[in-house]
Amino acid sequence: MKRLIRKLAPLWWTIAIGLPTLYWVLYSVETVYEVPLRPESFRFERVWAALLLLAAPLVLIVQGWVQRAHAPRLKLSRARDLAAVRPGWRLWFRHVPVGLRTTAIGLIAVALMGPQSVHARDSAEVDGIDIVLTLDMSLSMEAADIAPNRFNATQFVVDEFIRRRPNDRIGAVVFGRDAYTLLPLTTDKEALRNTIAELQLGAIDGRGTAIGNALGVSLNRLRRSTAESKVVILLTDGDSNSGNISPEQAAEFAETMGVRVYTILMGVSDQTRVQRGTDFFGNPIFDRGNFPVNPELLQQMATQTGGQYFAVSDREGLIRSFHTILDQLERSDIEDAGRVYGELYPAFVWPGLTLLVIELFLLVFLLRRWP
Repeated sequence: MKRLIRKLAPLWWTIAIGLPTLYWVLYSVETVYEVPLRPESFRFERVWAALLLLAAPLVLIVQGWVQRAHAPRLKLSRARDLAAVRPGWRLWFRHVPVGLRTTAIGLIAVALMGPQSVHARDSAEVDGIDIVLTLDMSLSMEAADIAPNRFNATQFVVDEFIRRRPNDRIGAVVFGRDAYTLLPLTTDKEALRNTIAELQLGAIDGRGTAIGNALGVSLNRLRRSTAESKVVILLTDGDSNSGNISPEQAAEFAETMGVRVYTILMGVSDQTRVQRGTDFFGNPIFDRGNFPVNPELLQQMATQTGGQYFAVSDREGLIRSFHTILDQLERSDIEDAGRVYGELYPAFVWPGLTLLVIELFLLVFLLRRWP
């Protein structure tokens, strides 16, 4: 029986070290990281890394028995006399490094699996509404009647608008000759602001203005919205002259869906200045451009859907228009299914590294073997 106990000493030491260490790790997760010990409060980002857990029993087998069986030994002529000597404490603790390393490998393997805490709830009520910003990227947005030009002014004011609606889900649609989703409805305001700030004219085909298509794509972003209030803010500087959906038809769809459309006309004159390049000294060279506008169309779309129409001829007017929209947008409850994950790998990495340091100390100073 004693012989069996001695044979299984590496396993006993692994259990004796592993169980208290695991208890300490779970205790620190619950107290330091304030994560309740429930299955729904955790997830692993890289579940496939669980295969690395096989390294722990492999280390136990190799170092606990295989290497010990092939370790160098001294042959003595009077071994019976040595057997009668009472074994010292080093003999009883010689398998401690195996237990330390096995436990450390297991902890590091769990850390590599990417343990994360789930802080957000599956269904949280958020005070806000669903908004889609629909931005004109046709070539006429280069006009400089709104400094520095219509499109850059739009980017600046839209960025300010997004910052002042922290609880809303906001999406973005861009259009020129056709319409495209830039970002679906999201609560990640930083991602939305950065994406809009990086937009440049010419990124899409700007040789037309497909207002009907733009509103249709925007409505598609709101089709599955459960918010009581749904809004589209449409910024354009021209008449609809492209696309396969008419603005009137898109406005009817918006009215049926209960979506309010706020329309903003950038520039109120067909004739305006457009920068055509720079001179030898880097100064801008302006030319006159002819860009037809249709304020009646935009006014009709806003009135039909319960929104409001704005016509702006300068940057201050654009800012006032957005402030008016901000004041008119009521607030309602929407469901936000987003989750926030917290990293828990330090709770496993640091105890694992500590055990490895203790193992190294024991092997170098206290349990040094010779030969």
